[in-house]
Amino acid sequence: MLSLQQNRMNCPRCGSINYCKAGVLKGRQRYQCKDCVYHYTVEQKSDVKSREIRRLALEMYLEGLGFRSIGRILKISYGTVFQWVKSWGKNTELPERNGDVSIVELDEMHTYVSQKKLQMDMDYY
Repeated sequence: MLSLQQNRMNCPRCGSINYCKAGVLKGRQRYQCKDCVYHYTVEQKSDVKSREIRRLALEMYLEGLGFRSIGRILKISYGTVFQWVKSWGKNTELPERNGDVSIVELDEMHTYVSQKKLQMDMDYY
């Protein structure tokens, strides 16, 4: 029985499983089919996620989902999601506010004094 990796490396021209390594091109392993002498590389590593998956992960994060829940839904590691969000954050410039803030709205502010919880309903307009 053929393994999954051998299946991926079948010759794209004739479908043969008889191949040998034939050097490296742009950092990717090349293969040569022994039957039709065709040179080819493997399309894509199985663990590389597409741009659409990365974008979907960012959208889910911006909608308020956590790293672990995004990882479970997309079937990827939550550490990978964290790294993607972290790299997007480094490459993103946030808009700067130049003027003063004239309106502040606070809703249901909670604070603890000693052991008693105080709740203040403040609506400033």
